Amino acid sequence: MNYNVDVHGYYGDFGGAFIPEMLYPNVEELRQNYIQIASDPAFQEEFHALLKDYVGRPTPLYFAKRFSEHYGCKVYLKREDLCHTGAHKVNNTIGQILMAKRLGKKRIIAETGAGQHGVATATVCALMGMECIVYMGAIDIKRQAPNVARMKMLGAKVVPAESGSKTLKDATNEAIRDWINNPVDTHYIIGSVVGPHPYPDMVARFQAVISQEIKWQLEEKEGRENPDYVVACVGGGSNAAGAYYEYLNTPEVGLIAVEAAGKGVNTGESAATSQLGKSGIIHGSKTLLMQTEDGQITEPYSISAGLDYPGIGPMHAHLYASGRAEFISITDKAAMEAGLLLSQLEGIIPAIETSHAFAIFEERKFKADDIVVVNLSGRGDKDLNTYIEYFKL
Repeated sequence: MNYNVDVHGYYGDFGGAFIPEMLYPNVEELRQNYIQIASDPAFQEEFHALLKDYVGRPTPLYFAKRFSEHYGCKVYLKREDLCHTGAHKVNNTIGQILMAKRLGKKRIIAETGAGQHGVATATVCALMGMECIVYMGAIDIKRQAPNVARMKMLGAKVVPAESGSKTLKDATNEAIRDWINNPVDTHYIIGSVVGPHPYPDMVARFQAVISQEIKWQLEEKEGRENPDYVVACVGGGSNAAGAYYEYLNTPEVGLIAVEAAGKGVNTGESAATSQLGKSGIIHGSKTLLMQTEDGQITEPYSISAGLDYPGIGPMHAHLYASGRAEFISITDKAAMEAGLLLSQLEGIIPAIETSHAFAIFEERKFKADDIVVVNLSGRGDKDLNTYIEYFKL
């Protein structure tokens, strides 16, 4: 079985482009051009130069000695938290801003949940001198205030989404509405492996630099390219897509996707899409999403704004449905405790999204000689207020 996208934009049963007629020209223009543009040597040269000199790649692959001793296996951390802007999101925004320039677009829109993608989009728009509008749920604006301030400092206009649950899903809805109203001059930089084809594949390709680096870095450290497991948190799933990409069709590498169980999978306050979701269409693609019996989207919940999404990207839906990836759901409590533990064992404060990935070591046992790479997708600066309130620090 092939786990990459097919020529029709599908991963197994999931994917495609389910879009309003008004958006068809935009999406079709991108579909027809994205691979040709991205594979052009001049594009690749500019992309990789910016990743090196601006983003600060390659990011280290760090052996977490004390964390490893604590759990009795070999744990490496892929340090995406050390990227410029503090998370993996900038890999994709660099790629997409270069794509937008080559397509002649002048105006950039984006959606954001935790704010990291919004900051990354505002950053590359400042770099390239392009107008930037970021849609963000009103609730997320309150709980991610430092990132909102960063976006504004970078020259972006931050527009609150006041509908629905006032979180990531609603911000995405508002961004799509904007795109429908401004189809000619606007490029929508989607921040995750969601949306209509070609977005899930395009974002995964730009994030694939993560696993490309893991391969040669692990070869240097362990004399082998392949770890036993790659672990990443999954909301929409771009950091996981990047960490998995080079290993998708390497069955001996186990893929572990960690979702937000919120207050418990069956409490009604969760974002564990793999366990609670059914096949349906959200934001332009067929995937697994949380929904009622009559197909209305269920409001998700997670203490982490970046995992507070009612669906997963079609690549991840296929990885789940096919059994290629193992999906684990982690509660708010377990994630917060794991974030504190990593901070105190390794001196690294992770984003709460990433903390979910570290929490699996409490319940998922590994062998002593297993090499487990955890994608440390973002740093915890943006979440300090949440940590402070939770632990009464």
